[in-house]
Amino acid sequence: MSSSAPFAIVTGAAGWLGQGLVSALVRGLPDSPWANVDAARVRALILPGQDASTLRSLGPGIEVVEGDVRDPAACARLCQDGAGSTVFHTAGVIHPRRVAEFYEINVDGTRNLMRAAREAGAQRAVVVSSNSQCGCNPRRDHLFDESSPYHPYMNYGRSKMLMEMAVKEVQASGALETVVVRAPWFYGPFQPPRQTLFLQMIRDGKGPIVGDGNNLRSMAYIDNLSQGLLLAAKTASANGKIYWIADERPYTMNQIMDTVERLLESEFGQKCAHRRLRLPSIASDVAQFMDASIQSLGAYQQQLHVLSEMNKTIACSVARAQSELNYRPMIALEEGMRRSIRWCLERGQL
Repeated sequence: MSSSAPFAIVTGAAGWLGQGLVSALVRGLPDSPWANVDAARVRALILPGQDASTLRSLGPGIEVVEGDVRDPAACARLCQDGAGSTVFHTAGVIHPRRVAEFYEINVDGTRNLMRAAREAGAQRAVVVSSNSQCGCNPRRDHLFDESSPYHPYMNYGRSKMLMEMAVKEVQASGALETVVVRAPWFYGPFQPPRQTLFLQMIRDGKGPIVGDGNNLRSMAYIDNLSQGLLLAAKTASANGKIYWIADERPYTMNQIMDTVERLLESEFGQKCAHRRLRLPSIASDVAQFMDASIQSLGAYQQQLHVLSEMNKTIACSVARAQSELNYRPMIALEEGMRRSIRWCLERGQL
């Protein structure tokens, strides 16, 4: 790739968000035309051996680089000739094989990338964080905002907290502009098998409701999240700031599952069992204790971790992004899940 003009650099490009973001960069966002960024050229980092066919099909101006953010040399190759470019850091691990990977990838990997971006003369890094560094809301009527204190939920949350702190150090040096985008549970096309399994469980009557199901969850449709990332990249005043990016309002777990079930059956002809796997709230509390115990030994069990959060409210406000970035989340739960289900069915995944 020629160094004649700045280009967009995307880590984690073969992942769920990565593919959605690359698509937005090269094809635009039809629902959010004001957020589009002129980035016909994208350099995309994928892990060695990952399938890049979907990425390459998104447009001709995509250069695929194989490497791992844990490798400083790979980060240097990725950012080479990147003077003036924007780095979108979506790579990270949510469900690792072992706890140490949280820190190796989410913290050390981010440090490696920021160093390489700075040395290459990149202009800005937009770094994807999470809700987990703030943990769970203390009440159901509470929403996290950018002033909420750190209260990390287990090792994943702690790794994201440390990642944000590392980004703040880079920002303080003045050598690289940075914006941190905090994303909750997202949904939409390019989804991984774990999200498709969630849809299948709802269809088959095995969708878990822990407690009364009225706990709130913020979610981000993939194009809403991509819109927020693009706006964070091009809004000059965003430099040095943190933004929550999600759908305009949170949803209850009952709303999420009821919406999926209704769409599957009424619009896509999928026969649904019309049942839920109902568990008492204490089931999540027991899972949290077991999850913490297993993680203290350096191991990780995905199902336990997911169950531990199922009775909790994890919700945020996007007011600051709306005010300062002109963020306008155009897709809400019903249309977003409709597009998610259609994407899965077109690929024979449901």
